[in-house]
Amino acid sequence: MAEVELTIAGRPYRVACRAGEEENLRAAGALVDAKSREAIAGLGTLSESRQLLFASLLLADQIVDGRQELVDTGPDPALIQRAERIAERLESLADTLEQGAVGA
Repeated sequence: MAEVELTIAGRPYRVACRAGEEENLRAAGALVDAKSREAIAGLGTLSESRQLLFASLLLADQIVDGRQELVDTGPDPALIQRAERIAERLESLADTLEQGAVGA
């Protein structure tokens, strides 16, 4: 087990993680710290628990918005066209193979 020290909203926290995951944990801590500071800037003085609550809500809101964008836009039209071309080629190859098998 590895241990990482994170600073979130000016307070140090020691957090354990699996070996090799230290950089991911530091990056996640930096996001929480940024959102925590954003919560303080927008709402003023908060208790530590409320500050972390609002930081987590801000992060969750970003995730929900990101998922909604994926739902709203649907699949990429260029990928759909590409998949259709691949399907046509596969059908053509299958036809050729079937004709070869029938003629044999």
